[in-house]
Amino acid sequence: MKARSRTSKPASHQSIAASTLHVPMARLLRPLVRLCIRNGMTFPALAQLLRELFVNVAEHDFALERKEQTDSRVSLLTGINRKEVARLRGAGTPVNETPATLSRTSAIIARWLAAPEFTDAKGDPLPLPRTASGHAPSFELLVTSVTKDVRPRAVIDEWLDRKLVTINDADEIVLVETAFVPRGHDDRKWHYLGRNLHDHIAAAATNVSSATPPFMERAVHYNGLSPALAKRLEARSRELAMEALKIANREANRALAKDKGGNSRWNFGVYVYREDPDDVPDGANEGSQS
Repeated sequence: MKARSRTSKPASHQSIAASTLHVPMARLLRPLVRLCIRNGMTFPALAQLLRELFVNVAEHDFALERKEQTDSRVSLLTGINRKEVARLRGAGTPVNETPATLSRTSAIIARWLAAPEFTDAKGDPLPLPRTASGHAPSFELLVTSVTKDVRPRAVIDEWLDRKLVTINDADEIVLVETAFVPRGHDDRKWHYLGRNLHDHIAAAATNVSSATPPFMERAVHYNGLSPALAKRLEARSRELAMEALKIANREANRALAKDKGGNSRWNFGVYVYREDPDDVPDGANEGSQS
């Protein structure tokens, strides 16, 4: 009687891969858990959301070609019992739509920062009069070049209220630099939190799952710095990052005018982080790019 050959099972490989995820996932989730606690989202609420998302992702992203996705397979993929899977299927669908007002605001600001008629020689947004004769640059021309569905005056009133713009002594509309960063009770910050973190994590997750990483996802990092140097490097990196974003926006906005359109999406993001713990470890400074 021949002994059965012992071959590696896919489940074994999957369990090894899952164990390697433990440390990076704990590090990734820690600031999100801190955000949840700070904003009153409890563990049961987060656990329910995760259950819904596990079922939703397994149902839609791991369906077999030309085969109906069953409760049993979703249960196998997620570890959630079939009764709970049946209850949750169809729930927890991620919301990908950008709110109309946010989409409009982003498009107008992007054009203000990109179009040569609305920027100076250095590429900075010009102060704009409310109206102007002919095709001279004005806030009215800026808004109508993006959308005809809203009156420029209504946009001015909304942006003044949200402190995205100010009015100078010449009665010109001036874009406030902090308009790029939603603050306080501005609901845009929650949309960008979800979108930008989603895209960054999606790029990183795709890269570690691929033989050849398809996305650019790099960082320059140094440890063992003095707080003063860390602060100075942060300030300089902010300048470099904003310049890169302005250039990318300018080129994309101009290319968009000649594009035939479609269903594709592109996001170019930059992040800067500085940490100043109470006890900085002794030892030589470390530097690397990854």
